[in-house]
Amino acid sequence: MTEPNEIRAELCLPTTDLRADLGFFGGTLGMRLDMIYPADDPSVAVYSGHGVRVRLDQGTGDRPGLLRILTDDAGFADGQKRLTSPGGTRVEVHPLHPPLELPPTDHAFVVRRLADQAPWVIGRAGMQYRDLIPTRLGGSIIASHIRIPDGGPVPDMVHFHKVGFQLIFCYRGWVDVVYEDQGPPIRLTAGDCFIQPPEIRHRVLEASDGIEVIEIGVPAEHITEIDHDMTLPTPHLRPDREWQGQRFVFNEGAKATWGPARLSGFIARDTTIATNTKGVAGVNVLRKGTGDPVWASHDADIHFTFVMEGTMTLEGEGKDTFTLSPGDAFVIPPGMQTRYADPSDDLELLEVTLPGVFTTT
Repeated sequence: MTEPNEIRAELCLPTTDLRADLGFFGGTLGMRLDMIYPADDPSVAVYSGHGVRVRLDQGTGDRPGLLRILTDDAGFADGQKRLTSPGGTRVEVHPLHPPLELPPTDHAFVVRRLADQAPWVIGRAGMQYRDLIPTRLGGSIIASHIRIPDGGPVPDMVHFHKVGFQLIFCYRGWVDVVYEDQGPPIRLTAGDCFIQPPEIRHRVLEASDGIEVIEIGVPAEHITEIDHDMTLPTPHLRPDREWQGQRFVFNEGAKATWGPARLSGFIARDTTIATNTKGVAGVNVLRKGTGDPVWASHDADIHFTFVMEGTMTLEGEGKDTFTLSPGDAFVIPPGMQTRYADPSDDLELLEVTLPGVFTTT
């Protein structure tokens, strides 16, 4: 029985042999027959199952369709991954929860300057995006400079990301975000950062005019899913909860303590992210300290830096020198000698590394 004003959607698949397809869709694919007609010589049948409603039509004459089945049941369709129905429909069986694949890093020395940048592009929820690592280092990482020129409520939905690591660092302005099991909405202001553990549900609520954030995601291509069932905030506060071994981190810049940096001539603020991701990644903010900058190299797999304030000269072994200013970014591959020369007194750098613990020599 249908309800008044009910709306249904059907996926139409042409078939060249409806009678034979009845056994395939009902038996092999385990779907339920909901409708068939005409009774004396059927040419249309409607099946439902696995979250979809399919209309098989013998009279369309169109090209065969493709149906993707997502399941983690290894015995589905006797383990077959690619099938073709008697009527021509192609069926592909894929994992419902595929494992996250982290591609190997294609190491490179990358410098991205704001002055040389192409126009910003419009991305999810109307936000403007600027790509800070165009090569994505072989797909291993994406680094985005994101801004919302006009503040106010953000047209976002409860969603989550299937990632290995994700950082949100507030560069300018403020933004309100609510997270699963983390209490009421949290305001992220300039200098603060979040670590969003894999698949934590969240929603961006409101932002100031001119809000700018730096977002790091590993790997570069990852899935964002909408959760239509969860309402945020959730009723429980669980600050110690882990998602795939990582905890949610809200690190406030105003409460930071500063100490010696890994590089001579600089001081650093540790955001505790290396500890809370169990070494998956590390995030530090560097400022000019005392002493002269020196040549150094590292053995991290990925070493990304964004210039937040001030200026410096980036010198690289066998490379041209670059005068860098706010909005510029660079990646230093492992083993390459570099020096952060001529740092201005107000220099401030955001440094993101994978893994979180590495050696500088």
